[in-house]
Amino acid sequence: MAENGNTNGNGTRVFRILTLDNISVAGLERLPRDRYEVASEIAHPDAILVRSRDLHGMEIPPTVQAIARAGAGVNNIPVAEMTRRGIPVFNAPGANANAVKELVLAGMLVAARNVCQAWDYVRGLEGDDEAIHRAVEANKKRFRGFELPGRTLGVIGLGAIGVKVANAALALGMKVIGYDPDITVERAWQLSSEVQQGASVDDLLARVDFVTFHVPLTEETRHMINAERIRRMRKGAVVLNFARGEIVDEEAVCAALDEGQLYAYVCDFPTARIKDHPRVVALPHIGASTQEAQDNCAIMVAEELRDYLENGNVRNAVNFPEVSLPRAGRQRIAVVNANVPDMLGQISHRLGRAGLNIVHMVNESRGEVAYTLVDVDDPAPPEVLEGLRAIEGVLAVRAL
Repeated sequence: MAENGNTNGNGTRVFRILTLDNISVAGLERLPRDRYEVASEIAHPDAILVRSRDLHGMEIPPTVQAIARAGAGVNNIPVAEMTRRGIPVFNAPGANANAVKELVLAGMLVAARNVCQAWDYVRGLEGDDEAIHRAVEANKKRFRGFELPGRTLGVIGLGAIGVKVANAALALGMKVIGYDPDITVERAWQLSSEVQQGASVDDLLARVDFVTFHVPLTEETRHMINAERIRRMRKGAVVLNFARGEIVDEEAVCAALDEGQLYAYVCDFPTARIKDHPRVVALPHIGASTQEAQDNCAIMVAEELRDYLENGNVRNAVNFPEVSLPRAGRQRIAVVNANVPDMLGQISHRLGRAGLNIVHMVNESRGEVAYTLVDVDDPAPPEVLEGLRAIEGVLAVRAL
């Protein structure tokens, strides 16, 4: 990773940020203009801010030190490649949670009351008011639905969105069963005690009238809803998918809708197969499409990016450990390396041999990556930093 050396008139380091999509102004305002140059076309960027642009196959400049996605999912970013290069990938978990929660609730209501089918019917009516009135009264029974209170919602994935959905469904008078073997302590505290615990995905599916997914797309979650699991569900259940399209096996869902095993499928991921199915409501990926959500996402990732570039702290990176260290000493050195034995010893040895006293130090690891912040009482000469970079297994070194 190469570093830029841009400074302003006061000698303060200026960071260059490349934006690849329209990022909310509310977020960009968190990057002070005296320290940040932000543009959609910029040479030798220090970091990239992105929303939906696909970075797979894109050449990421060697000067890039971080990538921040103004959203939760990072499928559009080559995370594994960035990890090998020592580049953290930040996201905004929970920033769009309320927006997605509201759309899930809307999806349940739309499905239960056949709103979209009824609307399409009315838009196709012809004739004068009297003719329309006669047609409405004669055919409204075709769109008879059911109410939510007393029905059971299954929530798979109890992160920021799942917890909000579960709690809101309770407030609507529904019963709720949740399943998430990796729920965090923070989310558990936020979750209502009225939410029942599912023993497994299969256990939950057998007990619910609606099921909604709030999990990332992985090999374990791909086609989590398939023909075998649908057969175990209650007849007339509704599937809601505002997570990732591939979590649901569309072929199996369409077959179950045709057979009457499922009542409806509501999702945010239209495809040629499902978009015209009469029992499918497919929306154009609008789960996070509110001004509030876009502002929240941009603000969160801008603050994460700034804290990393200026202080080396890591918050909400999908491929780095969480690290936060108050500043001490005259210089901070950030080292990204492979998570293998004796790396910390080699780093400390190189600094000690150069006569640099370590004032404060923290080291954390996550999977194959380890991250170290070291505050020293004197600035490290360039040759010392190069010596750190030369250690086998070191991926990136920055002096802050």
